[in-house]
Amino acid sequence: MPGDRVATTDARLAEVLCAQRLADLSKQHAKNQERAIHGLLPQARLAKVVEEYLIARAKAGVVTDERIEAGQAYLTRAIEFFGPRADLAQITTRDVRKWVENLKTRDNRRGERLSGRTVRYYLNALSHLYRWARSEGYVPQGYSPVSDLTEKPRVEDPEKIWLEVPEAALFLEAAKTYRPGKDYAAITFAYPLVATLLLTGGRRSEVLGLEVSDVSFDRKTITFRPNDWRRLKTKRSHRTIRLWPQLEEILRTYTFGASAPPGRLLFPSPSSLVTGEARLYDIRALMDAVTARAGELYLMEGTQRRRAERGDLRTKMFRHTYASARLQTLDEGRPVSVYTVSKELGHSDTAMIERVYGHLGEIRHRADVVEYRAEQYVKQLGRRLVELHARERIEAGSRSPRH
Repeated sequence: MPGDRVATTDARLAEVLCAQRLADLSKQHAKNQERAIHGLLPQARLAKVVEEYLIARAKAGVVTDERIEAGQAYLTRAIEFFGPRADLAQITTRDVRKWVENLKTRDNRRGERLSGRTVRYYLNALSHLYRWARSEGYVPQGYSPVSDLTEKPRVEDPEKIWLEVPEAALFLEAAKTYRPGKDYAAITFAYPLVATLLLTGGRRSEVLGLEVSDVSFDRKTITFRPNDWRRLKTKRSHRTIRLWPQLEEILRTYTFGASAPPGRLLFPSPSSLVTGEARLYDIRALMDAVTARAGELYLMEGTQRRRAERGDLRTKMFRHTYASARLQTLDEGRPVSVYTVSKELGHSDTAMIERVYGHLGEIRHRADVVEYRAEQYVKQLGRRLVELHARERIEAGSRSPRH
């Protein structure tokens, strides 16, 4: 019965259940002995191996906590499909193929089917688990049902998307006028956060892990370095870049104003007020809210210009936007070096810039600094900027006290 601490109070039934359990254990022990006699490996239960694998990965300290959490989410789906007691050595390529077919029927958070790229992430997580299991002796050397899969989900490499400088200025202006709800978990620093993403080209984890001390108004620099909140992707990711004048203005007002961060983190989680200082991880809802506020917003995708939709604007796009804008700036009167831009983005060489970012930018705006100031693009933004400010005035009026 619910709430009972024992399975049964009937002595005879308890004896039967105990005998069945002993028989199951004896049978399993006999199987293990037989496998040992024939030089076979003992059974490795999927759930148990996944737990050990994740702990080992965390102890190794090679990858970030976010990647470990992502791997845990992918492997949890595998446990749900194959079963927690599934023997790792008995999962076949055919089983994995059925899992792929099952994943293709699943929906993502936007109610759409999982893309081929996302399904590949699941497969990669399982493949890495088998690699570790082989090193630990849980499965025979060379055994990997994922690697033997002949037809893996196709991954289309989509065109990189980014904002031209006027569109980035409109988005930043929308973040400036954004007012969160009264929910205790609402993010109140959308403007300085979006500005930091757009004006540093930093990765999401890098920006969300910044500490107040990483910003130097005296030296006019901002530093990405490993700390207690997060690691960096590579050794080259540890870097100090210029604090552009627009970002300096925004962050100076933020860090010395009434809404200044209370602790070490520059952009702490709103829950820090309740649970103690904690890092912010997910800002997708904020990006969607600011996108909606910006109204008619356009993206560049390859050589095409299209209207932004919900879910389009993510932090990786800001990195592309910064690279595009930075490549068009001047350095002592000359076009900035690709090497300089690659260092600012934390890359080890210029190959990534030349292959991914070098073709970006249709609107030329040669300048000495990277900036996204809406007042400079009134002609390009026109009606959209007027509508945004009109909405801000209406909302400000509705918030003012009534007499």
